[in-house]
Parts: sequence; structure tokens; C-alpha cells
Amino acid sequence: MKLRILPPRPAALIACLLATSDAPPASAAQSDGGDQFLDGIGETALLARYPFKGNTTDRSRNAYHATLHGAGAGYVEDRQFGTVLSLPGTGDAFVQIPGVALEDTDAITATGWIFLRSSKPWQRFFDFGPNTTANFFCTPSGEDDAGGYRARITSSGWAGEQGPVAPAVPTNRWAHLAVALDGAGHTLSLYLDGARVGHTTNLTVNLESLLDSDDARRNQLYIGKSHYEADPGLDAMLHDVRLYSIALTDQQIATIRDNALSGETTAASSQPVAAPKQPETTAAAPWSGSELLALPPISVETTVGTLPRLPRNIVGQFRDASTGAVVRIIWPSPTNNLSVLEPGTFTVTGRVAGTKLEPKAVVTVKPAPSDSPAPARRVEPFLLDRVSLDRDEQQRDTPFIQHRDKFLQGLAQTDPDRFLYMFRDAFGQPQPEGTQPLGGWDSQTTRLRGHASGHYLSAIAQACASTGYDPALQTNFLGKLTYLIDTLYDLSQKSGRPAREAGPCNANPTTVPPGPGSTNYNSNLTREGIRTDYWNWGRGYIS
Repeated sequence: MKLRILPPRPAALIACLLATSDAPPASAAQSDGGDQFLDGIGETALLARYPFKGNTTDRSRNAYHATLHGAGAGYVEDRQFGTVLSLPGTGDAFVQIPGVALEDTDAITATGWIFLRSSKPWQRFFDFGPNTTANFFCTPSGEDDAGGYRARITSSGWAGEQGPVAPAVPTNRWAHLAVALDGAGHTLSLYLDGARVGHTTNLTVNLESLLDSDDARRNQLYIGKSHYEADPGLDAMLHDVRLYSIALTDQQIATIRDNALSGETTAASSQPVAAPKQPETTAAAPWSGSELLALPPISVETTVGTLPRLPRNIVGQFRDASTGAVVRIIWPSPTNNLSVLEPGTFTVTGRVAGTKLEPKAVVTVKPAPSDSPAPARRVEPFLLDRVSLDRDEQQRDTPFIQHRDKFLQGLAQTDPDRFLYMFRDAFGQPQPEGTQPLGGWDSQTTRLRGHASGHYLSAIAQACASTGYDPALQTNFLGKLTYLIDTLYDLSQKSGRPAREAGPCNANPTTVPPGPGSTNYNSNLTREGIRTDYWNWGRGYIS
């Protein structure tokens, strides 16, 4: 392949800027899905989540909505968790998860809250697999109390079961159960109320070997039901059942349980990390923003052409002079080096988290030593149409050309309206006929909706700028780019303006009121809960 940089020539510069004002405030916790770090665990690891708040909707990004079976199953009000699912203990009352939820999964953690009303043996918290010969299950109560709580996996029937056992789960109280299967590590762990109570190593069976890989839809994934017809149904209440595609750590499982009881959303790292020991010069007594009175003057020197190094930590002046402590200063990142191209002085303003203080650093730029070279630009920017790909010596398309063309031809066939779907949806605007949402991370119930559109804008802009060799293709991309920007601009012009003449509106993005019918802010991103009152959002808001 030859990479050729063409000589400069006049060309159109295509730029797109997507600017938004501050979005309406949202609470730190989100009850209806869309958290990208639920309990500190990235949502990419969350296969499915069933809060059972009156339905079996999956609140993860995967939309593995479950089905509730049995006339006796229903929802009840609980003093601790509000609306929960109640299963009556009959064999025909259970929850079924789509079989594809565990497709190509070699690790899994299942967690959930259970209020067991009966100690009948062999009830199932869950039972996953195609049949009784090959399945992975958890039972809270067995034939004896000592080994009643167990997680087992087998591909050869009950005689080949492997997995840990523990004392039976207590009845008539809420208990948090968790089972973590690590296929790569060949381990299976059992948890009760955030603590590990059983652990098996050297497993010879994994999840992939027992699930039906030819047609994942044939896998029977049950909550509250056993594959063995003679076993009783689950007689219990259920709340917040989750499936993860990784084996969670002890700390992560404890955090999920503790957060549910405290109502907080603290995070757990994948491995416990000890707090680093601080040097004596930076050891500080606890302080709050109200106790920090002032910061000393800051002076920094540098030479022409070199950006200054600003101090990260300085000793603050506190209300109690005897309790001085090191304060962390957050300085803005420089965007260029224009301020240090000539001798002189300039001021940089920083901030201290949790306070209104604005520390200032006076930077003195001194002439560079006479023997040091003057700063010179080593790299010059160039437009994308300055680069072209040549065929090989036999005038054949190289693999680079083939892959470029495959990508650009596919990009040319995309529908911009799919990438505008969530923006129109946020404003309650009609969609062009036949337009379908992207789904996945761009679903309405995730905080990343609209995220893919940013990548799409970049791809279209770069494709437009680099396809001068094909005028028809470049025209295609220019049309898409113009359509995207015009549509986003039109939507932004609606925000903070009346929906009808002389109607209510709020033009200030910093004073957005709660949504219609609400007294506070929330992150309810369901179809029923999401707000579309764009006239209240302040001018310039897009999504």
C-alpha cells in the first residue's frame, strides 16, 4: 500500500458542533434502569434485572423481558421493599426468562432477595438448563437444614451434580441470595446476606456445556420452578433478581446487598484495595468546605514555550489555625500554549471541590536561555482529503481499499432517522414513518441514549471529508450530515420556548422545574415516566 499526502489546495472544511446547555438535574440513584454503574458494577456485565415492581420487565439494556406463569402468582405490597412478586408454591406459578439471555455465557452471577414462607425441600430460587439431565440451579431448602441451601451444576443428571452446600435459608424474613459461577476459574460460590457461605473448586462442568448452543431459545430458564416435576414450586416473595455475565467478587455481592438495605449507591471495586499511606506532609485532619477560609498566594515560573507545572496540593488556612491540612486544587487543562509564547505574566484560576473558593496562580513566563532552541511547531494539521489510498503495482485494490470501501458503502446505506430517534423521542415529536430505534445502549431506558448519534456524526463528517475521490459518495454523506445537524438544530430551538403561543416556558437552563406532576427530580426513564416538557428545559437543550 502507498500512503500519499497530496499538496495543499483549497477545500471545503466540514465541521459540526453539537452544543447543549445544562440538562435538567437528575438524582444520584435510579430505580428504573439505565444506570451505567449500578452498585458500582458496569452495566455491560448486567445480563438482566427484574425488580418485580408490578411487572416482569427487564431493566437492563438487553430487554430480556420475562413471563409470569400461574394464576396464583401476583404482586403484593411489602413493608420493606414496596411492590414485590409473590409466588404461591404451586408448580405452575413461576417466572420464565428468555433462553437467549444466557447465550454464549461461561460465567454468571445470580442475585436476588427472597422471603421464604415454607421450608419444603427442593424449592428452586432458579433452575437454568434444557432439562433435568443438564441444569444449573439453586435451592434454598433441601432435605436437611445442614445442607439445605445449595448451588449445583450438572450435565449428567443428579448423580453428577457439583457445587457447594450450606445451611438452609431462614424462613419468614427477607434474605439476600447470590450464586457466582466462574467458568474460567472452575469455581462455584454461594452467598447468604452478603457473605460467602459455600465454595467449590475444580468444577468439571461449565455453563456452555449444558446449555443448548444450537438453539438458545430451547433453554428453559426458570425462577421459582424446578425442572423436576415432582419438586414443589417456590413459596416466597421475590425482589430485584439480577443476572450478571461475570462472577462477582465477595465485595461486590456484599455491596449489592448493603445498598439495598441502606438506600445508598456506594460502589465496590472488583478487588479490595487498601488505602495508600500518605506522606506526613500531606496528612490532613478531616475538613469541610465551610471550615476552609482561604488559600495562600500561588506563584509559578516557566520559560517561553513551556507550559507551567501548577501545584496540586497546598496547605489551606482554616477557621481553626491549629488544624491546617493539605487541600487539593483542580486546575483547568490548557487548550493551547499561546500564553507562554512570549515573556510576561498571566493568571490561572482553579477550584477546590466542595467550596466556592477560586485559587489563583500567577505565572511568570521568563525568556528561554540563549542556548535553548526557540519553540517550533513540529506537526502541521491537514484535511482528510489530502490522503488517498493507491492500488498496488498490478492495479488491484489493496486490502486497505477493500476494507475502506466496505465500511463507507455500509455507512452510506444507514438511516439517519434511526440515530435521531431518541432526540425526537425526548421532545415528544413524531417519528418518520417506519423509523425504528437503535436499541441496546441507545434505548430510552439508558442514560446513554443519543450516545451512538455522536459517533455517527463523527463518522459521517469524516467520511464526507475524505471521499473527494467519489463525488456521489461524498454527496450522500453531505446530505446525511446536513440533515442530522438541521434536525438537531430545529429540536434545540424548541427547548425553553412555548409549545403554543403565549404558553408556559422556562428559558433559563439553570432553573429547570421538576416534570409535570412531580415535586422533585428523578431518573425514571420508562415510557410512562420520561418527561417531554421541552418548554421547561431552558434554551439550547437537545437531549
